Amino acid sequence: MSIPFVVDRPDGLRPATWADYALTSLSVLPLVWRRRAPVAVALAVLAAGAAYKLSLDGPGQPLPYPGLVALYSVAALSPVRKRVAVGTLVAALILPSVALNTQDAKELMFSFFVFGAAYALGRLTHTRQAYTAAVEDRAAQLERANRIEAEQATARERARIAREMHDILSHAVSIMIVQAEAGPVAVRAAPARAEAAFEAISETGRDAMVQLRRMLGVLREETTPRDSAAAPREPQPGIAALPALVERVSLGGPAVAYETTGTPRPLPLDAEATVYRIVQEALTNAVKHAAARTVSAQLAYGDDELILTVLDDGRGPDAAQGPGTGHGLIGIRERAAAHGGTASAGPGPDGRGFEVRAVIPLDAITPGPPDAPLVISPAEVGT
Repeated sequence: MSIPFVVDRPDGLRPATWADYALTSLSVLPLVWRRRAPVAVALAVLAAGAAYKLSLDGPGQPLPYPGLVALYSVAALSPVRKRVAVGTLVAALILPSVALNTQDAKELMFSFFVFGAAYALGRLTHTRQAYTAAVEDRAAQLERANRIEAEQATARERARIAREMHDILSHAVSIMIVQAEAGPVAVRAAPARAEAAFEAISETGRDAMVQLRRMLGVLREETTPRDSAAAPREPQPGIAALPALVERVSLGGPAVAYETTGTPRPLPLDAEATVYRIVQEALTNAVKHAAARTVSAQLAYGDDELILTVLDDGRGPDAAQGPGTGHGLIGIRERAAAHGGTASAGPGPDGRGFEVRAVIPLDAITPGPPDAPLVISPAEVGT
């Protein structure tokens, strides 16, 4: 808007005055607030331009730039009713403006074109900003969803590691305690049995160390080539390792009978590890709490499911009232649920002893909901 005041005017026109400067500035200054009050600014700019044209008729521009910017702001920032009202007002003012200026049809068409282009550009800007905001909002939602999923995955992994640590340490320590307590008695009465008990202690300890080293190796964030070479690579124990587990428990502890019925079939490694851990935890409970003399462990292969049953002749549900936090039986349920199965624990078939029973489907072993609610009976608290 300053060009008419720094460029020499044609001969025959009066020079610009301070009033011309003031009114021209008045038509531009409201644009500072165009984002806060676009409609009010547009009306102020139109009023200042009309006053300038009707009262002073000073130096002007070929195009009313403040009006174009104000209409663009209204189209980009105002709701539909306000922007339609302002657009209609501007279109209505174009006719008298051209009539007071050149009265030329070309100027009329050009004015409609440029003001229409300003309005359309404002709408395009609004659409682009809305699209950008929607994309940013979607990105933020995806980021939140990914963060929540990562936190849930971390929680599930921590629960899995806690189950593994509990099963490994609880079983190993329980067997070692039982064997150590039976050792001194057997030294006097049956030296051969005492020797077997001490061998069972050392074997159980070595097995626990191997499994702990494997788990700790997985938990390390950074490993050197030397650590990688030294870390054990064998998979977790599976069904084939159950006879050795039963033998270790039987040395110095209750007599454990193990049998398999039905037609065995190959299972995924994670399913075999689940079977092993369930049997291991059930035997550990029998050793720690039941004071049982005999325990039976059975794997029954059906047409579409595998049934694990561990039954002892000990104190029954009363054994579950001893000290503890119940992690063992909860872990059994979680392991079975992870493969779409179920697990239960309670008195034996005749009300004597304690039975742990798990059913794992064989037709479609797929991970189930890891956070499925678990119903724990009062008899299981403290196991």
